[in-house]
Amino acid sequence: MPTPFVGRHVELALLGKRLDRVTADGAGVAVAIRGRRQVGKSRLVQEFCDRAGRPYVFFSATKGASPVEGITDLMAELRESSLPAEPDLVPKGAPTNWPDALRALAAVLPADTPSIVVLDELPWLAEQDPLFDGALQTAWDRLLARRPVLLLLLGSDLHMMERFTAYDRPFYGRADSLVLGPLNPAETGDALGLDTTDAIDAHLISGGLPGILRAWPHGTPALDFIEAECADPASPLFGVPEAALMAEFPAPDQARRVLEAVGSGDRTHASIAATAGSQSGSLPSGILSPLLRRLTEEKRVLACDSPLSTNPGKPALYRVADSSLRLYLAATRSAQELSRRGRPEAAYRLVQRRWTAWRGRAVEPLIREALELAAVSGEFPWPDTEVVGGWWNRRFSPEIDLIGADRTPIAGSVFFAGSVKWLASPFDQHDLATLRRDAAQVPGFTPDTGGRLAVVSLSGTAGPLGDRDGVELVWGAGDVISAWRP
Repeated sequence: MPTPFVGRHVELALLGKRLDRVTADGAGVAVAIRGRRQVGKSRLVQEFCDRAGRPYVFFSATKGASPVEGITDLMAELRESSLPAEPDLVPKGAPTNWPDALRALAAVLPADTPSIVVLDELPWLAEQDPLFDGALQTAWDRLLARRPVLLLLLGSDLHMMERFTAYDRPFYGRADSLVLGPLNPAETGDALGLDTTDAIDAHLISGGLPGILRAWPHGTPALDFIEAECADPASPLFGVPEAALMAEFPAPDQARRVLEAVGSGDRTHASIAATAGSQSGSLPSGILSPLLRRLTEEKRVLACDSPLSTNPGKPALYRVADSSLRLYLAATRSAQELSRRGRPEAAYRLVQRRWTAWRGRAVEPLIREALELAAVSGEFPWPDTEVVGGWWNRRFSPEIDLIGADRTPIAGSVFFAGSVKWLASPFDQHDLATLRRDAAQVPGFTPDTGGRLAVVSLSGTAGPLGDRDGVELVWGAGDVISAWRP
């Protein structure tokens, strides 16, 4: 039985809007869709094609195939698809180059009804043939753009997909861009039938990736799912992040060592350099700094957080952007090794031991994003909040979980400071006293002139908190999930 399609209402509506434009104008529209592996690009587009009820062809490139093999596969898919009114019009002998192949594609497009053409894993086609980008641009300008066709171009290499429509590339200005992210925590909970706390845990474990969620039994709490999967070393819980790691970093080079250092818990430049170095010493800054820029700006596998206040702050802290890969590097990779050796109980105990500390830090970026979403909804104590980050000094004492401000990297105004306590015990007066003391050190936070406090706690608070405590906002797991609701 096929897995039910969950969420993606906004993305389906955006694609539907483009198809409506094709229908109304009788001219082509191109959309470049990029997103990480296993995020559900192909499934989204397949669902859209099924719902649209229009003729379509869906072609997925094969990594490492030659241009001739790719063209042959495209012609075979085209012949078997619903796109050509007369399949016999598709050449029986495959063209030998992409200009001729795209000309053959244009020749069988319906002239009087909208159709959809999907080219999946576009970067692999560009790898096969350096002339592919130019051939596609020429075919679009001369043939496809004049037909009522929606051209969907999909790719998992984020940097290459961005470059595909960049100013100095042939397809510049010809395609709309759609970035597909993972399912959000509310969609994750809806897909799995989980309450708010388990929905957040499931999102942290899966990263919101459908490739993991499809293996998750409906209504199963997060740790129960992990325990069951530890008996299966081929589980998507292990396989999806492992495949992402191997696809991006097939060789154990310096970039991979840096990523693994961050995944193991190193967050600062100095600690990453020490862990990713060798017996001869730490990784030199001249090597590490460009690697960190590549991993954050090009690969997007790392995220870089800087202290947020009215003063410029250092040092930056690094984290693995995808929480499923972060959990894999921190715990489930070791658990998988134990599972492969026939020790599932030991594998689960290992994850259990690391779970509380890992979850407490992994949930912070999610809560910051939820607060930013709540700020734009209008029902928020500080509606001028544009960004929510954290703050720390060079000694990391103190380290404030939440800072709400009007802009980044240097804030003009700091509206609130806050704490995240994602533990089994409630936020109490001791926690409040610590937050008050530490928040007073944040540049721009002035309790005497209106700076207020925010508390986000998994287990609630030990007694009511309000104006007399300087607390303006108290959130639990339900509030975090609600931030993603329409």
